[in-house]
Amino acid sequence: MLKAYKTEINLTPEQVKLIHQTLGVCRFIYNFYLAHNKEIYQKEKRFISANDFSKWLNNEFIPNNPEYSWIKDVSSKAVKQSMVNGEKASKNFFKGNSKFPKFKKKKRNNVKAYFPKNNKTDWTIERHKIKIPTFGFVKLKEKGYIPTDKKVISGTISMKAGRYFVSVLVDEKIQNNVVNFHSEGIGIDLGLKDFAICSNGDIKKNINKTSKVKKLEKQLKREQRCLSRKYESKKKGEATKSAKNIDKQVLKVQKLHQKLQNIRQDYINKIVNEMVKTKPKYITIEDLNVKGMMKNKHLSKAVAQQNFFYFKIRLESKCKEYGIELRIVSKWYPSSKTCSCCGNIKKDLKLSDRVYMCEECGLEIDRDYNASVNLMNAKEYIIAC
Repeated sequence: MLKAYKTEINLTPEQVKLIHQTLGVCRFIYNFYLAHNKEIYQKEKRFISANDFSKWLNNEFIPNNPEYSWIKDVSSKAVKQSMVNGEKASKNFFKGNSKFPKFKKKKRNNVKAYFPKNNKTDWTIERHKIKIPTFGFVKLKEKGYIPTDKKVISGTISMKAGRYFVSVLVDEKIQNNVVNFHSEGIGIDLGLKDFAICSNGDIKKNINKTSKVKKLEKQLKREQRCLSRKYESKKKGEATKSAKNIDKQVLKVQKLHQKLQNIRQDYINKIVNEMVKTKPKYITIEDLNVKGMMKNKHLSKAVAQQNFFYFKIRLESKCKEYGIELRIVSKWYPSSKTCSCCGNIKKDLKLSDRVYMCEECGLEIDRDYNASVNLMNAKEYIIAC
């Protein structure tokens, strides 16, 4: 089984310069591939693969345009991977699975540099450092996190909010930790008032309602207003050193975004670990229509902050590791409208009705807890792992 380990790294000034150069070239190549492909498709109605684009770039474009020779100053493998990423994004667009891929921006920090393992000495891992191709040995901030006795397949370097990270893909055998399961499974109903309501009575609160997150959100608004004023001053020509000040302010905003994301993801990781360690036979969740929920302008921000997709992929990963069956129920399953006692469906149930009152058997139960029980007892589902 392939498993990724991601950790922060400490770079020397020379390595920082090289990684900025590599990420810049990768971003340029990705955007160049998309633009060139779009132009060719409009003229000739054909799609250029990453292989063909690489041959054209190295054999025709760079020799005829020596001012672009800086493309070859960085790792060719990282550059080729940018083309492959562009090809994947374009194919998803042609298949109708996504919109046309967006061009990458410098200040979005969404570019990564990929390095495969070509030689035996590449990606040599020690307790406190790691050897990255073309970069040499790099110090690790978290010592001993990445295993030193596993086979490394490849690695990726990324930058976010002024910090640098390395992600190493390792081939290792993971044995199921769970031996004896409980007789019953767990149904989990995700929501906005509380993050998760379990059929065993466990309720996971919404982390976004805590004072710490609210304080950071308030601070983020102030910094974003400050950034907006700097952009306005630059448009009017009032600020002489606005470019440097804008970069500093952008970094402040990015750091706050990263801090909020870390808090939310850490909370989800803890929730998933708690659920898995109760040793249920199976876990059932609902396939939420998050895209539809985001269209509601009153709830879109709250839905985005909950990170439902991240919860799903973390739960799927942990269930696979522990050997727990993960069941996914269709989004059209009436888990909230169905009585968990008699099975009656209440079609006129409103979102404001927080207590479910069954007209057939007279059951009065919390709406979300009722949904979690129905998910646990669901008969039609898809097994994710």
